[in-house]
Amino acid sequence: MSQWIKACSLDQVKDGQMFGFHTDDKKILLANLKGNIRATDLICTHAEADLSTGFLSEEGVRCPLHLSVFNLEDGKPQNLPAEIPLKTYNVKIEQNEVYVEV
Repeated sequence: MSQWIKACSLDQVKDGQMFGFHTDDKKILLANLKGNIRATDLICTHAEADLSTGFLSEEGVRCPLHLSVFNLEDGKPQNLPAEIPLKTYNVKIEQNEVYVEV
């Protein structure tokens, strides 16, 4: 059963930035690309790197270790060496707070 959890205030994930956070059992990345906030797994599926220390571009989030890019919409890797997609999560904003459905 899924639930909505408060991730952060909208001010904490400014345009062009990423923000990693932990819930009880999940590590989640929030990324703000041109005002669209997306949520995916925080950890790269290839090398277990923290994607919040990677690079954000219109292509998606680039892993800091082996430079695989993951699409923020569907989590799919755009290039090797990553082959397994990231899990993506629904996001909603209410009263300047960002919530993620986990």
